[in-house]
Amino acid sequence: MYDVAVIGAGPAGSRIASKLAEYGYHVVVLEKKKDLSEPVCCTGIVSSECVRDFSISETIIYREANSATVYSPSGKTLRVRATEPQAYIIDRAALNVFLAEQAIERGAEYLFDSRVSGITRKPDRVVIEVSKESSDYSFLESRVIVLATGFGSAQTVQVGLKTVGDYAMGGQAEVETDGVEEVEVFTGRSVAPGFFAWLVPTVPGRGLVGLISRRRTGYYMKKFLTLLAEQGKILPGNHDLYFTGLALNMLTRTSSERLLVVGSAAGQVKPATGGGVYYGMICADIAAENLHRALESDNLTAESLVSYDRQWKKVLGREIRIGHWGRNLYEHLSDNRIDKIFDIIASNGIDKTLLENNDIRFDSHGSVILKLVRHEALTRFFKAVTLPFLSTKK
Repeated sequence: MYDVAVIGAGPAGSRIASKLAEYGYHVVVLEKKKDLSEPVCCTGIVSSECVRDFSISETIIYREANSATVYSPSGKTLRVRATEPQAYIIDRAALNVFLAEQAIERGAEYLFDSRVSGITRKPDRVVIEVSKESSDYSFLESRVIVLATGFGSAQTVQVGLKTVGDYAMGGQAEVETDGVEEVEVFTGRSVAPGFFAWLVPTVPGRGLVGLISRRRTGYYMKKFLTLLAEQGKILPGNHDLYFTGLALNMLTRTSSERLLVVGSAAGQVKPATGGGVYYGMICADIAAENLHRALESDNLTAESLVSYDRQWKKVLGREIRIGHWGRNLYEHLSDNRIDKIFDIIASNGIDKTLLENNDIRFDSHGSVILKLVRHEALTRFFKAVTLPFLSTKK
C-alpha cells in the first residue's frame, strides 16, 4: 500500500509528490496522459518569484518579460515597462516534465496512461480503481489521496466536494510570428468578450496566441488569429487549437477524510488571468506540510486535514476574492468604458505609479485592482457609471 496517491501530474501534483517523497513517504502519481511532453493549453508566463522560489531550470525558460503593450477596444495603447524582469515565459510542457523528474529523483513513482475511474474511502485506506488503454482495470491502495486533476475534475464531485462554480474557457495556438518581441494584450467584446486575448513571443519567430471567453471560444480564437494575420503580426495558416477550462473562484472545501485537493481543481488560480502555476505550487507545499503531520500522527480525519483549508486560504484567499471581484467588475464594462479607463490611466500616469510601487508584485493582482479603483480619478469614474461590484469587504 502507498502512503500517498496523487491524481494528476501537473505542476501542483508533481510538486506535492516531490515534497512528500523527500519526506520519505511511498508516493505514486497517476497521470492520464501517456507523455508529459504533450502540448499544454497554458501560456507559461510565471513571475520571477515563481522561478526563484521553486528553482525552475533556466533550460525551460524561453525569455524574460519586462514589458507589455495593452490595446483598448478602439486601438489605444498602454505600454508598461519595468527596468527589471517581472516575469519569465517558459515552456509549459517542459515544466511538467521538469517537475516530474524532480519528484522521481526523490523517490516518487509515476504511472502514465492511468485514468482513475473510481475512488472508495475506507476507514483505514483509500481504494483507487485505475483503467489503462492497454489493459483491464486494476486497483491501488493508499493511506491518503491528493486530487491534482485540474479544472472540472469529476473526482471532486465523486468524493462530495462539488466543483468550482465560476469558470471560463481558454483557447490557445502556437503560431509563427513576424517582428513580435514583447507581450501584447488585447481587450474588447469583439475580441474576447468580458476577458482578454494575447500574443506572447516564445522563441525567435514563434509565439502563442490565446484568449479567454465564457462562450464560443473556438469562434473567437479563429477570428483573432485572422485579425493578427491581417495585421502582419503572425503568419497565416491552419493552426492547431487547444482548449481548457479555467477556474475563476475557489472550491468551498478542499479537504475531507483521507483526501486533499490542490491546484486548479481547488480553484487555486488568479481569477484575473486564469494563471494557476504559482498559486498551485504554493498550495502544494502547504498541503505537503499538513499531510506530513497527519501521516506522522496517523490522523487522516477530516477534522485533522481541515488545517490545510485554513492555511492556504489564509495565504491566498483574500487575493483570490479580490481578483474575482475585479474580474466581475471588468466583465461588466462596455468597450467605451474600457477606452475611458485607458484615457484616465494614461492622463494621470497611473501605470507609471504602479510600476514604481515596490509593494506590488507580478502575482499580486488584488493589490493592483485595489490601487486602481482607489485612485481618485478612477473612483470618480466608477461612481459615475454606478457599476454593481464596488462594495467589497476589506
